[in-house]
Amino acid sequence: MYYNSNEQLLTPVRFGRYNMESKHCKPAFERADPDRRNKVIQTAVDEFSGLGFENANINVIAKKAGISIGLMYKYFETKEDLFILCLEEAISELHAVIEAVLQSDDKILVRAEKLIRAIQQTSGRESRYVKLYNEITKLSDEKQVRYYADRIEGISYEAYAGFLKRAKEEGDIRSDLDERMFAFFFDSLLMTLQFSYTCDYYRERFKVYCGDDIFDNDEKVVRELLKFLESAFTFSHDDVKKLEKSD
Repeated sequence: MYYNSNEQLLTPVRFGRYNMESKHCKPAFERADPDRRNKVIQTAVDEFSGLGFENANINVIAKKAGISIGLMYKYFETKEDLFILCLEEAISELHAVIEAVLQSDDKILVRAEKLIRAIQQTSGRESRYVKLYNEITKLSDEKQVRYYADRIEGISYEAYAGFLKRAKEEGDIRSDLDERMFAFFFDSLLMTLQFSYTCDYYRERFKVYCGDDIFDNDEKVVRELLKFLESAFTFSHDDVKKLEKSD
């Protein structure tokens, strides 16, 4: 999670009426024992990821966390504030996974392989966080949607576009690649893969396309997705024209 030097819970950007520079908890939560803070947040993550924002009940969260509802409202103004804090926890995990891979000096396909494997591992271990991302897609408030998209997607966009630009400059990928567009396509593939390991509909979709035993064959997923990415990163428009002429 995000803390300043005084261990205050912070959210770092701003959009519309959702002030991302302000804390989404009250001072009483900042002063609470760290174990209690973690218990409240982890309990809330379980509820929000399992039931969704609308169906999750803050009274139930308080009971499962071992605190009174009165104390819960001394910690948070609204259920939405608690939900946002849970999203910050998920964002922190996402950021850590991406940064650990993309800050290396490996070639682009090696880093892509590490990202795929990290997604396979974390999607199973921390499926709750992926389900929270999926929950955001159900929001109807336009400002909320834009705020969450800017906050969450901004992390992966900057990371992916940066490493694609670097790879192009170093001659590892095709020179006509548009970093912003490829970052979007690349992230969309990885996001779908995340959902395919965690969300019921996407899991069934994965099996329809790839077979009922696909979840027993992680190595095949890695191998075939890398083939797809290698073609995208290296197969230029001129190469396509050459193939057309040879037919």
